[in-house]
Amino acid sequence: MLVPGSELKLQPAAQQQGAEAPRHGELQYLGQVEHIMRCGFKKEDRTGTGTLSVFGMQARYSLRGSDWSCVSEGRSRRNLPKPCPEGSTNAKELSSKGVRIWDANGSRDFLDSLGFSARQEGDLGPVYGFQWRHFGADYKDMDSDYSGQGVDQLQKVIDTIKTKPDDRRIIMCAWNPKGRQHPSHLAS
Repeated sequence: MLVPGSELKLQPAAQQQGAEAPRHGELQYLGQVEHIMRCGFKKEDRTGTGTLSVFGMQARYSLRGSDWSCVSEGRSRRNLPKPCPEGSTNAKELSSKGVRIWDANGSRDFLDSLGFSARQEGDLGPVYGFQWRHFGADYKDMDSDYSGQGVDQLQKVIDTIKTKPDDRRIIMCAWNPKGRQHPSHLAS
């Protein structure tokens, strides 16, 4: 549910210039971003850049008839699906496929700063792809074969959407309580 007053109003000029009106989900998202920018509390974070925060805000979007094109942080759509289906935790492999958002997280300096000095450079650890495809499996390293280990949350979500689309338990979780690299996006 949107926070009252966070709805984004389209500018009449944009409408007159023939700009395509954003879809409902995008309007909701943009309204929430606007609300956070106006009302968010400044907080320090591990990167030193700071964060604007609004406690308890939720985002819920219908995926029916959607191409899930709402993308933030300047990431192109081509960067989004690649790490997920494969479950790769190798930053160098992902980078070679054009997914470069993980490069810094696999650097020697970054790994050492988190106490992962035994990890090979490029080994991201149990990040999103791993959690989505092998949830609950013990992580060893980026070169191990995790076939059949843990819960394949992504496949479970796809199967449930196909067989029981009204199920209220369709969820993927990226939270790993044992991990030191906590996800930015917790659940889908």
